[in-house]
Amino acid sequence: MTLGLLLTYIGASALALTLLAGFLLKRIHYWLLSYLQFFVGALFVVSGWVKAIDPLGTAYKMQQYFAAFEGVFKGTAAAWVAPIFPALTHWVNGFAVGMIVFEIVLGVALLLGFQRRLTAWAFLLLVLFFTVLTGFTYLTGYVPEDVNFFDFSHWGAYVSTNMKVTDCGCFGDFMKLEPKVSFLKDVALLFPAVIFLLFSSKMHEIGTANIRKILVAGSIPAFLLYCFSNYVWDLPHTDFRPFKVGVNIGARKQLEMEAAQNVKIVAYRITNKKSGQTLEIPFDQFLKEMANYPSEEWNMEQVKSEPAIAATKISEFDVTDVLGNDVTEELLTQKGHYFMIIAHHLEGSKSIRDAMVADTIYRTDTIQTGTATELVRTVDKVVQKKVQVPVYAWDASYLNRWKEKVNPVLEEAKKAGVPAVAIVAYGSKEMIDSFKEAAGITYPVLIADDILLKTIIRSNPGPVFFKDGTILAKWHIRKFPDFKSIQETFIH
Repeated sequence: MTLGLLLTYIGASALALTLLAGFLLKRIHYWLLSYLQFFVGALFVVSGWVKAIDPLGTAYKMQQYFAAFEGVFKGTAAAWVAPIFPALTHWVNGFAVGMIVFEIVLGVALLLGFQRRLTAWAFLLLVLFFTVLTGFTYLTGYVPEDVNFFDFSHWGAYVSTNMKVTDCGCFGDFMKLEPKVSFLKDVALLFPAVIFLLFSSKMHEIGTANIRKILVAGSIPAFLLYCFSNYVWDLPHTDFRPFKVGVNIGARKQLEMEAAQNVKIVAYRITNKKSGQTLEIPFDQFLKEMANYPSEEWNMEQVKSEPAIAATKISEFDVTDVLGNDVTEELLTQKGHYFMIIAHHLEGSKSIRDAMVADTIYRTDTIQTGTATELVRTVDKVVQKKVQVPVYAWDASYLNRWKEKVNPVLEEAKKAGVPAVAIVAYGSKEMIDSFKEAAGITYPVLIADDILLKTIIRSNPGPVFFKDGTILAKWHIRKFPDFKSIQETFIH
């Protein structure tokens, strides 16, 4: 799905709604304004709905924005703002759900013409909010790594890798938009926002005031419940991410890596550091003329051909053991049925306490044995030394998810010859050992990037069932069945 195709579908739907409301319901007096009202309303319902399918995706995206905003304000005159963003992360799930539901309900209000003046103001404010987010995402591409966003005089040429957040998440994982496209989309939406505000009294109204009120008010709990159903007690009913049921992770990763290796450099995009002039020179021509563009005067960026197979997060599927040894290949080429229990965050807290440990001091002596001289190391003394050690306090309800839901299933699976591993976010060996003991884990625990793990499954922990590298099933931890049911369904 592309943005152009989506807008075509929405445009056709808006036209059908306009004709229906105009000719059958006789509710249209200003046809162009009503068409715009239907178009934008439908756009907001669709964009909100695809995010409502996966509210945690929006929450994770908001966490990236909060981290970026914290870094932007640190070290500036407004540094007092920076601590607000880490605090917001504690409420990020509720913030994401509220924003999603507000967007959908606002779309419904536009379609119906509910409280036209209020809806017009709400629409303008929400579009301004989205414009700030997408504008920040796009404009950070002009900010070099060691330059603060507000230091405008030191902005440079646009470099995509400079962006702090690489995707706005406007349509969740349903459709990824280039940051510039997202920003221009929101700038374009400011025009209907202003039109609605100026001509709110001329916007159409569908049904009676009471019907509009019931439909808008009823949509709030309906979509709240819908959002919760897609992450609180179950997984999203539609998986837009690459790690979906039926995908062979190892095979897909190999194809994506081969496609990336076959990408060719087709040109160089160079930007003059002083004037800002940008040129795009074909690769062969650049090789002949490269002496004319010294690196002291020009920034250079490779322009590459598109890979035959687009890279996804599967390309970044890399797993190690707690000692740092790569076990990715072994994991992906494993034969037969097996479980992966994914945990992007081990819920608990860490504190530091002082402890006394024995510190052995050695003495080295020289001993003459015949014609040879030997160095002998002996214990001189043992003293008590104060050190700081980490202490982990794991959340009791989180541990229960492992003890009561995960471990019993995996114990039965082990008896049937079905192995399992847990994959958790990067952490020290001491931390993982502490968690294993607290959770009663007897199977191997491996580590990987937390963003990768969040992408694989929207549950913490999240059971994933494989056969020969292909995902057969994924479950929310609340829906994890007993092993007998899994055996009857997938192993027979």
